[in-house]
Amino acid sequence: MKKLFKSGFVKLGLVVVIVGGAVAYWLMPPVAKVESAEIGKGFKVKFKTNGTHIEQFQNQSWKPYFAKGVNMGAAVPGHFPGELEIPKDDYMRWFEMIQEMGANVIRVYTILKPEFYESLVRYNAKHQDNPLFFIQGVWSPEEQLIAGQNAFDPKVKQKFEKEVQEAVEAVYGNIDLEAEAHSGKASGNYVFNAGPYLMGWIVGTEWDPVMVNKTNKNNPGAADYKGEHFQSKPGANPFEKWLAEMVDITARTEAKHGWQHPIAFSNWVTTDPLEHPGEPLVAEDMVSVDPTHIAAVDWDAGYFASYHVYPYYPDFFTFDKSFQTMKNDKGEVDSYKTYLHKLKKYHNNMPVMITEFGVPASQGIAHTGMLGRNQGGHDDKTQGEMDADMFRQIHQEGYSGAILFTWQDEWFKKTWNTMHYDIPDRRAYWYNTITNESHFGVLGMYPSKDDVIHIDGDASDWDKLDDGDKTKLDMQIEGFDEIWATHDEGYLYLLAKLSEPFEYSKNFIYFGFDTLDGGNRHAPQLQGKTLDEGLETILELGNKDKGQMMIASNYDFHTRYYGKLSNILAYDPKELQDDSGIFKPWKLVVNYLLEYPDSRVDHPFGDIEVGDLLRGTSNPQDSNYNSKAMWQAKGNVLEIRIPWMLLGFSDPSSLSAISYKDTGMKEFESVKVEGVRIVPWIVRKDSKEVIGLEGSNPYPVSKLPLYTWKRWEDLDVKYVERPKQSYSIMQKAMREVKQPVSE
Repeated sequence: MKKLFKSGFVKLGLVVVIVGGAVAYWLMPPVAKVESAEIGKGFKVKFKTNGTHIEQFQNQSWKPYFAKGVNMGAAVPGHFPGELEIPKDDYMRWFEMIQEMGANVIRVYTILKPEFYESLVRYNAKHQDNPLFFIQGVWSPEEQLIAGQNAFDPKVKQKFEKEVQEAVEAVYGNIDLEAEAHSGKASGNYVFNAGPYLMGWIVGTEWDPVMVNKTNKNNPGAADYKGEHFQSKPGANPFEKWLAEMVDITARTEAKHGWQHPIAFSNWVTTDPLEHPGEPLVAEDMVSVDPTHIAAVDWDAGYFASYHVYPYYPDFFTFDKSFQTMKNDKGEVDSYKTYLHKLKKYHNNMPVMITEFGVPASQGIAHTGMLGRNQGGHDDKTQGEMDADMFRQIHQEGYSGAILFTWQDEWFKKTWNTMHYDIPDRRAYWYNTITNESHFGVLGMYPSKDDVIHIDGDASDWDKLDDGDKTKLDMQIEGFDEIWATHDEGYLYLLAKLSEPFEYSKNFIYFGFDTLDGGNRHAPQLQGKTLDEGLETILELGNKDKGQMMIASNYDFHTRYYGKLSNILAYDPKELQDDSGIFKPWKLVVNYLLEYPDSRVDHPFGDIEVGDLLRGTSNPQDSNYNSKAMWQAKGNVLEIRIPWMLLGFSDPSSLSAISYKDTGMKEFESVKVEGVRIVPWIVRKDSKEVIGLEGSNPYPVSKLPLYTWKRWEDLDVKYVERPKQSYSIMQKAMREVKQPVSE
């Protein structure tokens, strides 16, 4: 009996030791270990610059290093970046995926919560032979800089210095940051020293050119900056002298920890040192922030240049002939390649990294670019192909790194040409594929039914939905045996079981949508039929490959904003009358009307249609998968998903739609709606016969069932995380690159 008791006691003790060890592992920070060199005054260095290259100390020698990376944001669906709600489990999973993609570095823009640094240290403790490095960004006080138009304002300078110092201490696990209400800043106890896994620093954000220009004009007597580790060079403008000090403060603060890392400041095409003679906007070529005007002094890790370079903005990428002089590997004249070549040539004595590039996979488009490299309008596969092409070009031109924008989709983002159409403080709660800024990621964050309902013409997945998660619309419509509806954070879904197979060559199928009082009660698409309640939008299916969402002309946000409110777009006032009978294509602006002398050259107003809904399959397991597929018909089954904004919703999570009412200012009013009424009908192409809409005019739309849903909040948001097709395409491109191009 004693023996059994002793044996049990030993086993219990062993369990306690194992559990205690596991607890200790998670409570005691593992020590970050990397191979490093000691140079200068005994500083540890893992990375340093050498001429135009960055080098890594590895296997007791310095070797050329090419940073293959991704930028990482601070938010997941349902949250804004200030909430910083990314759990450790997500980080650990993401780090593995990022390395599997072939990347060796992550760039973050600001101080993240302690969970990021803890997770990175713990992850690398398990991968000591091949750690994942990171570039730490320091967020500049953007709002104060733009508001005050003077970087030398003592309050601005003090705020930036504090941010620099806190960023360094957070990286080295040596600070307790208190939460600041409504600041968006991270807080918590930073005890994990991630410094050894740092690849470099990037100080600041994209600089507003007007602010830089006014800073220079307001501080003409600014003294040259002579710091301990960095200084401004002769010819530096006042803003560059100010930046030299910010970079030096970063170096001085890090030096206290016994480490040195390469340092850069953030920059973009707008404030680059090149001339863009074909750029129409004066502000886009107004002033330079030149990295060559700052030099490292007694900083052995060195200094590099960092640029964000996209192929569609500023507009000179599309219109400036002086940047259309080189051809890419496909033999195409390519302004992006030309720009990369010129930028690298200018910085002929220092390493340069492109720390943002990419295109988004979205329905919406915000700018057009050469070779179809638009800001949006791409499916996931095309996104990957374009990103991979740019990655290879950056490498071929001799850069020291290419950091893709971005790792994960972030729903909270706004875009300049849709920001008037949504509710800012609820953007994070829904998936808006019309806002392209939300969809740059190679890790897709899709709405919750993305892996439940596949748009493929097969109704069997609808059978798997709970009765409370789908609604059979109670209406008898000739040509339609049944119509079902459901929704999620991204789309209104429809399943129509037709009385006969859909033949696009013979029939149009229409779905009208009524959300508000007003709209079109007659239209050519109704073939003489009238309605008792107007439609805000309609979907027309009559083409083999695509359908088209259209919007009532008096509801059309595009015409109202750029025509009536802004007097930029010509329009017929009759179009803004209720029941105009006109449905217009759904459009977004891609560039404003620019006229001399406000611009260098006259530049016409530009817009683009974004209401085309592609036919295809949204099943990612299907070889014909297309992330932009919005409808499919097979036999008698028709499946459709419609982006919320194309239906006029400014926030589906609160059942808010844009009102018909004009506020008298350049903004739209949102109103709560009860839901949406769906009006289906069929038109024979040859005879123009209408099937559906039976009975005498007007047809009683107001009597049709209302599809409605409950308001949802942040905690209700669900999403599907899945690597996009662009992930595997970028994986191939990244794995091809081992080191930088030799010069």
